[in-house]
Amino acid sequence: MAATSRWRALTHHHLFWPVAVLVALLLVNVPFTPDFFAIRMTDGHLYGSLVSIVLFGSPLILVAVGMTLVIATGGIDLSVGAVVAITGALTCSYISDQADQNALAGVFLAMGIGLVAAVVCGLWNGFLVARMGIQPIIATLIIMVAGRGVAQLITDGQIITINSEPYKLIGGGYWLTLPFSIFVVAVVVAVTVALTRRTALGLLVESVGGNAEASRLVGIRSRRIKIMVYMFCALCAGIAGLMISSNTSAADGNNAGLWIELDAILAVVIGGTSLLGGRFSIGGTVVGALVIQTLTTTIYTIGVPTQTNLVFKAVVVIIVCLLQSPKFRAKVFGAKGPKGLRRAAAPAPAAPAADAAPKMEVSR
Repeated sequence: MAATSRWRALTHHHLFWPVAVLVALLLVNVPFTPDFFAIRMTDGHLYGSLVSIVLFGSPLILVAVGMTLVIATGGIDLSVGAVVAITGALTCSYISDQADQNALAGVFLAMGIGLVAAVVCGLWNGFLVARMGIQPIIATLIIMVAGRGVAQLITDGQIITINSEPYKLIGGGYWLTLPFSIFVVAVVVAVTVALTRRTALGLLVESVGGNAEASRLVGIRSRRIKIMVYMFCALCAGIAGLMISSNTSAADGNNAGLWIELDAILAVVIGGTSLLGGRFSIGGTVVGALVIQTLTTTIYTIGVPTQTNLVFKAVVVIIVCLLQSPKFRAKVFGAKGPKGLRRAAAPAPAAPAADAAPKMEVSR
């Protein structure tokens, strides 16, 4: 009985099914790649399929973490892909114009310019949503469409290539035998968790997502919170843009970060955060992003035709979302909800008889 209760509690944890699907996807690769879990050391660097999944999934994890806070406030950000392109285009454009592309001062300045541009895009999105009252999907769609054009203008419609070793470290370099991008992601995730779970910021974000008007009436500056999360989301997208352009040593205004916003939203949903806003899970989002990246790797590993890989990807995502639904599990597997959710309603107290008159005591 105790084991059954523990198993039921485990399966009702919001991370159980995403982790289970992640493990299943990893195991699917073994028949096609027997050494899939092997990690080898070459020239002081760790290599292997697992390392590659985390390496190539790092930009998606960053974007998804920022998207989590936006969705927690009841919003959505469709512009992160364009912000990725703008950041990479500005940074690589500035570095390419330098006489010495390996100069640290020039590289840091270029990165600063790119990240400032990303934050400005987030500020614009937050202003339209919080101050102007425009629906988030429409407000962020503006930069999603126009941002690609801005990135193309910055690069003159060309792919800008650079040769900068310091800049290449961000997305393609190694440190302490591991890809440097893993450390960047770890720092961003750790800081986000610390700010949202060790301070009142996370509670404020959830309250705004639950009911922004009620939060405002009790003294929470909901507009400021919304602007802040959109700026943070854009900053995460900007760092992802640095990673992507650094890994390829080039800026492609047309294809960099293309459709990454959709993968980020899927990662957030797989991680258990509701699109309606409110409670969120950073850990769940990280697992969701790893599921998306592992799924992409699995598609290429098992040889799914490129014409149908998006369909295959959509089917797996639907399965994950259905497994997370308590109603679906109850209908298919006969799983019961958490204890206490199906309590029988207490009988209503009997109404007093219509002809019963209250008694009065008359003092003499």
